[in-house]
Amino acid sequence: MKISTKGRYALRLMTDLAEHKDDGYIPIKVIAERQNISDKYLEQIISILSRSGYVRSVRGAGGGYTLAYPPEKYTVGMILRLTEGSLAPVACLETDENLCPRAKACPTLFIWEKLYSAINYVVDGITIADIVARDFDEADLYSI
Repeated sequence: MKISTKGRYALRLMTDLAEHKDDGYIPIKVIAERQNISDKYLEQIISILSRSGYVRSVRGAGGGYTLAYPPEKYTVGMILRLTEGSLAPVACLETDENLCPRAKACPTLFIWEKLYSAINYVVDGITIADIVARDFDEADLYSI
């Protein structure tokens, strides 16, 4: 599994909004400059975040974007699933029920299940607030 620039930049964008949450609505151009990311690309990403209700926007002078909820309400997993889709390492784990005809006899399925569980544990255990504060126990991430 490889996280695309869309997923990585969405996390940076949400973290930037969290870091500057007391500054009101922030123009995408300001975020783009701070993050050294194309404002055109960030506009595509903010559109996804806005449609999902993760950010609020105001148009016009003094307009821009802000988080719709407190930073501790957003997990890394929420944002990555929104921008990347499934985080499952293999297709047979992308749905709640494994529909693969070989699932019962697959000798490697347990590996992919453990990997998927580890991925979810990490991305669902870290919030945007944690990133801003660096308030997560990195040692826990290695004790899976």
